[in-house]
Amino acid sequence: MTVITVSLEKKQYQVKIDRRLHQEIGQAVSLVWTPRRIALLTDSHVGPLYLTAVQQQLEMSGFEVLPLQVPAGESSKSLKTVGELIGKMAEKGFTRDDGLIALGGGVIGDLGGVVASLYMRGIALIQIATSLTAQVDSSVGGKTAINLSHTKNIAGTFYQPDLVLVDPTYLDTLADRDLVEGYAEVVKTSVLAGVSFFDLTGRIHGVTDIRDNAEELSTRAVAYKAQVVMADEKEAGQRQFLNFGHTIGHAIELLAHGELRHGEAVAIGMIAMSSRMTRDGLTPASLTAALRARLETVDLPTTSDLIGTPAFFKHMVNDKKNRGGRLNLVVLKDIGQPMIVQKAIVDMPDFINENEGNNR
Repeated sequence: MTVITVSLEKKQYQVKIDRRLHQEIGQAVSLVWTPRRIALLTDSHVGPLYLTAVQQQLEMSGFEVLPLQVPAGESSKSLKTVGELIGKMAEKGFTRDDGLIALGGGVIGDLGGVVASLYMRGIALIQIATSLTAQVDSSVGGKTAINLSHTKNIAGTFYQPDLVLVDPTYLDTLADRDLVEGYAEVVKTSVLAGVSFFDLTGRIHGVTDIRDNAEELSTRAVAYKAQVVMADEKEAGQRQFLNFGHTIGHAIELLAHGELRHGEAVAIGMIAMSSRMTRDGLTPASLTAALRARLETVDLPTTSDLIGTPAFFKHMVNDKKNRGGRLNLVVLKDIGQPMIVQKAIVDMPDFINENEGNNR
């Protein structure tokens, strides 16, 4: 078992990575929580596969479990759903001494984190990550959020879990497209982390390679993210680097109305940003090409006609990285050398559209 410890100013917790964890959930939770009531939150995709087994393990370890299931997908990341879940927990008499376990991917991790942070001003939280996106990125670091209207992740909290469990065998039931969209976050992290990790993603050439190397990919990605989060928990400095590809990615993900997965949009965002920074002399052309090759070899998209439309720029105004009318854009000087470049929102149309055809 790999154990990565995240040590923050007011919190310390472990991320455990092992292929046997799905059989040891009750024991793992018992090591960090005393017997209590647990709201076990999942979605309509993960629930039929794993909810019963997880609930049984928790109950055998002395926990009282309230199973909660929401529809799969981004639509569940809403204030309405948050209110409904909090209402169900209140009806069952949950107190500050109880807890919530998020069993699922990024959507459930985000939703569960928001609910746990709000219920009675905060109850204990554990993340059990079942998607590649969650296992390599979203379950670690304490960022939680829901969507409002047409703005992604605009309302949220920083709320750290007490434990994160990552079992690569959960990926066995993940569809190839869902697995590959999570791999976009792996590629992102690898280019931020340095040559060794980037070389590893250079040896991945298909879905089978992702599955065969899932444990190492998760370990490397979590180790890097833990290092960044420990240095900058609230995203005041270097944690912003983890947003590489997300400024453009979030905008086109929303405009695609479900036709693009999160990781697919991030893949497009990374190439859109890198190609324009290559045009402007900040990112080496060879790095943009290497990044593109890693994404396209697993059939991730790298272009979109949604970029540069009026609706695209409208979404940028509501981006969380909009600070006083300026966006902090993450740029790659080289492998393992990210930097922040500020652009005024009013200048973004020229930045995005200038000679765009040459960057496709």
